[in-house]
Amino acid sequence: MLLTKYVHACVRIEDDQKSVLIDPGCWTAPEAFAGVRAVLITHGHRDHVDHDLLAAARKADPALEVFAPEDVAAELGDGVRPLAVGERFEAGGFAVRAVGGRHAQVIDNHPDCPNLGYLVEGALYHPGDSLHVPDEEVRTLLLPTTGPWLTMRGAIEMVRAVRPGRVVPIHDHYHSAAGRENFDGWLDGEADARYTRLALGESTRLD
Repeated sequence: MLLTKYVHACVRIEDDQKSVLIDPGCWTAPEAFAGVRAVLITHGHRDHVDHDLLAAARKADPALEVFAPEDVAAELGDGVRPLAVGERFEAGGFAVRAVGGRHAQVIDNHPDCPNLGYLVEGALYHPGDSLHVPDEEVRTLLLPTTGPWLTMRGAIEMVRAVRPGRVVPIHDHYHSAAGRENFDGWLDGEADARYTRLALGESTRLD
């Protein structure tokens, strides 16, 4: 599989004729949708789903599949497939399982909204805004790196709990260059996994 990193939490996964885009939020360039077969949305926050951008992509390609938690699917309207925790389905040719269920909280139960993580081909895991640890092997973890609900300790503990072979940081648009360097130094030393930061638009082959 080929993984391409876009802004913040948005990534694209491709393998021959298979393709899926995950979490095209408000900073995503329209070019990220080019030729993609399906879109997965983890939750309804604007940095993970841009309604206007998604509507334009669906208008340009009526065959584009879109999958989202039930509340987000209702907001996006007809043609969006609603998902629940535990569902197994096919998106863009890939086998996917929806896991997790709730957004990680900052304080006092806020925010409290649905959040689905996605396991793609039993190999790659995108957790959205969640620290949920799935109950199966993960070869590549897309690790959130910054947000009001996240600490450095929480990120490291998630990696140690998931025990992936490889970690690729995402959810990083709020980080300064110094913040990224600091985070990368900690994770490279403490995660006990191959740690690879991708530049915007950069791709890498997954094992």
